[in-house]
Amino acid sequence: MNGRFLLDTNIIIGIFSGNAEILNNFANASESFAPSIAIGELYYGAHKSSKNKDNFSKIEEFANTISVISCDESTAKIYGGIKYRLKEKGNPIPENDLWIAAVAIQHDLTLVTRDAHFLAVDELKTAEWR
Repeated sequence: MNGRFLLDTNIIIGIFSGNAEILNNFANASESFAPSIAIGELYYGAHKSSKNKDNFSKIEEFANTISVISCDESTAKIYGGIKYRLKEKGNPIPENDLWIAAVAIQHDLTLVTRDAHFLAVDELKTAEWR
């Protein structure tokens, strides 16, 4: 599979749960990255989980096998523009997803997600791995 992909939290959860199609696409992707925001969301979920130690281990192992992209000043500038344009359209999306979209745009990555609200971000390239 050609392309450079940024994995949304729900796709990483699909990897953890063994979703065959997601695993196949992930294995065949040219390059895959995870935003630090998604890793934070995973840790939040792990803290709420009854199996938090197992989940912490899964997250740590995953984060050590993929390039994790953090936010910087350029990300913040893109984030601000996305948030403004969506507010003007009356179509806000969740705050963490704004940051994830900004990371994807900044690094010219295709965001792999199951969340349709990302389609509201005009300049964002998205893909869906079921």
